[in-house]
Amino acid sequence: MFALRVALRYLLAKKSHAAVNVISMISTAGIAVAALAMVCVLSVFNGFTDLASERLSAIGPEIKVTRPYGEVFSGADSLESVIERVDGVKAVKRVIEQRALAVSDGDQMPVRVRGIESDYSEVSSLGELVIDGHMNEYPGMPYALISVGVAVNTGARPSYEKPFLLMAPRRLGRFNPAFPMAAFKTDTLSVSGVFQSNQGEYDEDLVFVPLERALDLFDYDTEASSLDVSVEPDYDIAEVAEAIQRTLGDGFVVADSLKQQEASFRMIKIEKWITFLMLLFVLVMASFNILSTMSMLIIEKEENMRILTAMGASGSMLRRIFLYEGMLIALLGGAIGITVGLILCLLQQHFGIITLGGDPSQMSISYYPCRPELTDLLVTAGVVIVIGFISGYLSSRSINVKR
Repeated sequence: MFALRVALRYLLAKKSHAAVNVISMISTAGIAVAALAMVCVLSVFNGFTDLASERLSAIGPEIKVTRPYGEVFSGADSLESVIERVDGVKAVKRVIEQRALAVSDGDQMPVRVRGIESDYSEVSSLGELVIDGHMNEYPGMPYALISVGVAVNTGARPSYEKPFLLMAPRRLGRFNPAFPMAAFKTDTLSVSGVFQSNQGEYDEDLVFVPLERALDLFDYDTEASSLDVSVEPDYDIAEVAEAIQRTLGDGFVVADSLKQQEASFRMIKIEKWITFLMLLFVLVMASFNILSTMSMLIIEKEENMRILTAMGASGSMLRRIFLYEGMLIALLGGAIGITVGLILCLLQQHFGIITLGGDPSQMSISYYPCRPELTDLLVTAGVVIVIGFISGYLSSRSINVKR
């Protein structure tokens, strides 16, 4: 403890040379700024992860049941009743998804048509993403809810007077080569609304239509491409998904919301930790200031070390003093940086001080999302401690004890 007390005195006491004070403050400030940046950047990535999760969950269900390779499976109605008996399952909705050609005012594009039941809102919050029109203003009418990408490419807008055509190749029966159009089935609908999720996978070419219209268009009956499941509030989604998987066996893939978009969340996580490594490099560079400070401090305290040696202090004790000194400088800077970073993140989280820029009416969120996480704070603190230890250790090795 004596070595630590001496190190604290060296840290807090005014130095005889002003340059040592200045370099010491620069060292502390460098560590503080790097730690602050780590906390803020990692918290912003957490915020974007939460935002992506909220947006994806608005379209995707809490649990999705599919075949291993995404193929259409028959007997979906009986399978639906099996899943409904699993504890924790609130609702199960059948979905059919296939490719088709969308035509509106002469403009056309290939789209993904997803047929959903009229009460699909029991398993999805899709209606919250509608930015123009309504999800289905008049139930029972042949509506189409289109993504913003489809609206831009086809010029389609919410209207019950302007037709929106979907064309798909006939899956069953024969056709006459002399009449090529007979090989296609066509359905005429009206656009009820336009949605935007800010996720390219959904916003580019997705069209929602009533399930019965999709089944007729693609020549299906009791088939489905997926069964979308919602979970009771008091149940854990992952546990319910595991129970459904056990019930259905290996012939089906049961995925919760995170597994449904595993690639997207993995990309965000990779970007987060790559950015962390870049900031870690900045922190390492800032640690060289500690080495400079320690070198000058050792020179300044040379007389003190001779006195301590004469009083019986060993070389290992003197080295521990400067080891602790290096760690204290890093810890002080790290504590300041983490504390200020946490305060800034909490202010951003609750008040949205820093905005994204651009037209707020065209953006789903106008400020940088931010969510501090204890794990990130602990990782940042751990890095600061390690860097402080290494800096102090390297500096203490240069001490030459003379009796």
